[in-house]
Amino acid sequence: MQESRFAAEATNLVKTFDGKRAVDGVSLAVPEGSIFGFLGPNGAGKTTTLRMMLGIIDPDEGSRSLLGHDRPLEAAHDVGYLPEERGLYPAMTAREAIAFMGALRGLPLDAGRTRATQLLEENGLGDWTMKPIRSLSKGMAQTVQLLGTIVHNPKLIILDEPFSGLDAINQGKLEGLIRAQAAAGTTVIFSTHVIAHAERLCEQVAIIAKGKLAFSGGVAAARERLNPIVRLKTRATDGPWRSALPAAATRDGEEWHFELPDSGPEPLLKALIEGDAGIETLSIERPGLHDAFVAIAGEAAAAEMEEGK
Repeated sequence: MQESRFAAEATNLVKTFDGKRAVDGVSLAVPEGSIFGFLGPNGAGKTTTLRMMLGIIDPDEGSRSLLGHDRPLEAAHDVGYLPEERGLYPAMTAREAIAFMGALRGLPLDAGRTRATQLLEENGLGDWTMKPIRSLSKGMAQTVQLLGTIVHNPKLIILDEPFSGLDAINQGKLEGLIRAQAAAGTTVIFSTHVIAHAERLCEQVAIIAKGKLAFSGGVAAARERLNPIVRLKTRATDGPWRSALPAAATRDGEEWHFELPDSGPEPLLKALIEGDAGIETLSIERPGLHDAFVAIAGEAAAAEMEEGK
C-alpha cells in the first residue's frame, strides 16, 4: 500500500476486446473527497475503465491504484460500487437487501440491518423496510440498491450510470444522496452520458470518447476553454457600433449572440455607447459544460450523448 492524496489513479490504461481497443491509454487522478464525473457517450469506454480501476478486470497495459492499493481488490471493503446492470433479489425485503450488500463488503449482518433501517427512514422509505423488493417501484428499488452501496460507510463510491431510467424526482433524490456522501468526506465517482448531472454535481470531470481521454480536470477549466458568450439587444438596428461586433456575430430575433472578443468588454461597450446603439440588455455568460464538451470531444460525440438519453 502506498500513500496518496488521490482516491483513485490510472496511468495509460489499455483494454482490447476482439481486436478493438475499448480503452486506449486513459490516465486520470481522482482527488480524495471530490465528486468526479466520468463523461462520454454510451460505448465510449467508461464502464470498462471503471471495471479496470476496481480490479474487476485487468488492463492489457497500464496501471491503476485504488485508495492507495496497487491491487484494487485489496481496497474492496472500503469501496461501494453500483454497476450499470442493476440486480436485487425480488423476494428479499428492502432491509435484507441492503444488509446483504453490506455483508458482501465485510459488514456484519446485524449491523447491516440496523444501518439499513436507519438509511431507509432517512430517505423516505421507512414504511417499505420489511416489504419485498418486487413490491417497490423502479425508483424505490434503485434507491435501495444505492443504499446498499453505501451501507458499509465506504471511503470511495463508484456509480456507473446511476441516473439511468429514473424520473426527474428520483434523479433529484439521487443527486441529494451523492452530495450528502461527499459532504461527509466520501469520494464519489460516477459515469454518465447526461452532462447536466455532472455540471450540477462535479468539481472535476473526465471526458472520454472512442476509448480515449479527451480531458481531465476541473469543470471550470473545461468551460474556460471557450470564450464567454455575449447576448446583446439594442434599440438601434444599425449604426457605426456594428463594426465593433465580431464578424461571426449572429442575430436571433432582436438579440445578437457572439463570443466576447479577446480585448474584453470595455472596447465593445465604448463603441456601443458612442455609436448610440441604445443598449437595452447586455449579458456576458460563461459557456456551459455542454458547450465545453462539444469543443473538447467534438460534435459527433455530443450527438451520441444526446442519442443515448
